[in-house]
Amino acid sequence: MGEVDPDFIQDPHHRPKLFIIEAEGIPLIDLSPINSPDSITDPKAIEGVVREIGSACKGWGFFQVINHGVQLDKLRNIETAARKFFALPLEEKRKIRRDEKSVLGYYDCERTKNVRDWKEVFDLTVEEPTLVPASPDPEDKEETEWHNRWPEYPPEYRKACEEYAQEIEKLALKLMGLIALSLGLPENRFSRYFKDQTTSISLNYYPPCPSPQLALGVGPHKDGGALTVLAQDEVGGLEVKRKTDGEWIRVKPTPNAYVINVGDSLQVWSNDIYHSVEHRAMVNSEKKRFSIAYSLKPSHYTLIKPLKELISEENPAKYRPYNWGKFMTHRKLTNFKKLNVENIQIHHFGLSE
Repeated sequence: MGEVDPDFIQDPHHRPKLFIIEAEGIPLIDLSPINSPDSITDPKAIEGVVREIGSACKGWGFFQVINHGVQLDKLRNIETAARKFFALPLEEKRKIRRDEKSVLGYYDCERTKNVRDWKEVFDLTVEEPTLVPASPDPEDKEETEWHNRWPEYPPEYRKACEEYAQEIEKLALKLMGLIALSLGLPENRFSRYFKDQTTSISLNYYPPCPSPQLALGVGPHKDGGALTVLAQDEVGGLEVKRKTDGEWIRVKPTPNAYVINVGDSLQVWSNDIYHSVEHRAMVNSEKKRFSIAYSLKPSHYTLIKPLKELISEENPAKYRPYNWGKFMTHRKLTNFKKLNVENIQIHHFGLSE
């Protein structure tokens, strides 16, 4: 990726400003109260964490967690393996290049809202195989299986990815339990939706970009799933659209922290109590950047709709139900094709007041 091809150039109103507003106030939440042996006997400490998470989901749609219980060696292993993989020659990486039929593996032409992202990515799913609808067509009842595709080198790549996935799954499901409690629901309220999960991991590599004022690593978007758990390296580049004023705010990397954000599915389940927030990834003219996004997603047959406990006469449902698998496969298609229409969004299922 040398000079900037027009395919990468963002519309003027989406182009990044090169001065940075560092995040003041994206909450940093210490999870040690729920990971310590005393947590069983100290409900007050857990209540404090639940309150903090609820406030962060409401105010920002984003927060960071520390003392999260994830084994750091698993993160180091996947980071090292990913750096080795992305350093391979292009023709080697393209041996497992994904396409519309094999949607997992390596890709270097990803699009966000029809503009090409300045990045390379390797995608895998946590369930092997992952069961999904064969097409986004609501009338098509056929299912298909997605299978992970692994490179020959580095040999430890698959093991590092699978072990990391197991470790982060524990954290993601624990967070969903705390979010349920923050909404006044039983801790296991969301568990049923992840029985045959479609959860994925994206390993992202952002090469240095000669014109960082024109391109983005990932354009402005919201995540469709329930929750995203992001590990970003020390270079940083994640920016979040602040709800209060629409300003783009840089999330400063915190050592050994994970960045968590609310996805569209959780916004709908909560009936807009919590909001999925737009975010984007900046590029850097000098430094390469890596990040690892774990996207917790429900089973393909899940019907996403506001939870009955959170709707009432005074607060009716704000969305009509939609099938998660169809929504996801529609989104997946836009990674491969430049479309003339807006990508599917949850507001397409909104019910007017």
